[in-house]
Parts: sequence; structure tokens; C-alpha cells
Amino acid sequence: MSSVVITYCKPCGYLGRAQAAADALGTQLGVTPELVPGKGGVFRVTVDGTIVATKSRQGFPGPAEIVKAVAESLV
Repeated sequence: MSSVVITYCKPCGYLGRAQAAADALGTQLGVTPELVPGKGGVFRVTVDGTIVATKSRQGFPGPAEIVKAVAESLV
């Protein structure tokens, strides 16, 4: 089984975004990601240590984008 981790900036208040992504992954893929608090504005999703989705200057990846990226990495 692959390891899916969502690292989010706790001081920035990104837990809600991380939880929404985790809920979508659980519902749509049956995956339960590990939620890891971080700092410095981080928001990234990794599968087996490889970043598949991350916050950029354009904004955050939405739950649908995260589910798609994780699904493609699990194939």
C-alpha cells in the first residue's frame, strides 16, 4: 500500500483544506492519508515521498485535483 501524506501549514490555518482533501481521498479512492502539520506556508501532497500536488503562486490545488493526482500516482 502506498503512503499518502498531506503536509499543511498549521499556523496558516490550512488544516481545513487538508481535511477536505483527506475526506475526498477517503470517499473517492478509499485512501486514508496521514495529515502532518508544518509551517512556512506549506501545503503539499505526497505519494511514497513524491510530491503530486502543492500550493503554488496560483493558489491551492482543490480536492478534485488532489484526488486525480493521487489516483494517477497509484496506478
